[in-house]
Amino acid sequence: MSIATVPNLICLLRIALAVPIVWLLADGRFEPTLVLFLIAALSDGLDGYLAKSFNQGSEIGKFLDPLADKLLLVSVFITLACIGLVPVWLAAVAVARDVVIGVGALIYKLLFGPVEARPTMASKLNTLVQILYVIAVVGQAAYPALPEWPIVALGALVLVTTVVSGVDYIVTYMRKAIAVSRARRAAA
Repeated sequence: MSIATVPNLICLLRIALAVPIVWLLADGRFEPTLVLFLIAALSDGLDGYLAKSFNQGSEIGKFLDPLADKLLLVSVFITLACIGLVPVWLAAVAVARDVVIGVGALIYKLLFGPVEARPTMASKLNTLVQILYVIAVVGQAAYPALPEWPIVALGALVLVTTVVSGVDYIVTYMRKAIAVSRARRAAA
């Protein structure tokens, strides 16, 4: 197996882990959920590291990595809200951001052309904060003696980084759309 496929296989593993993570979470089995989620979270960093360090980025990887992140985090946030471990409004904000980004990317592609799927720094920070929040929430459910203040603090950070990164994507793609429109008018 070539190293060129390893980051993509790691992304596929993360996608596959979403199902047992959600199932275990819904079943109230928080310790194994925490273990699998930690594996998925570490795999997110590992695939990026391998792709960059060995210059093994690929077009499919540019699609698989954000898909794996979104699938995992959206499904976990929805499940955590359904079982009452996170506020529904916070899960709705996290999911809405990804829906807005996805719909925006589709509209941009249809009207203006290919979408460069490069995550912004705000988006990377948001993903990290969401991962840490899920770890804290599931960790506290698994080990109730843990303090609750980190969950509250991370929840506030999730709200802020989610809104900031969502707005950042909207502004970035609005600017790109305006530039493409101007270039088209100038060429006509």
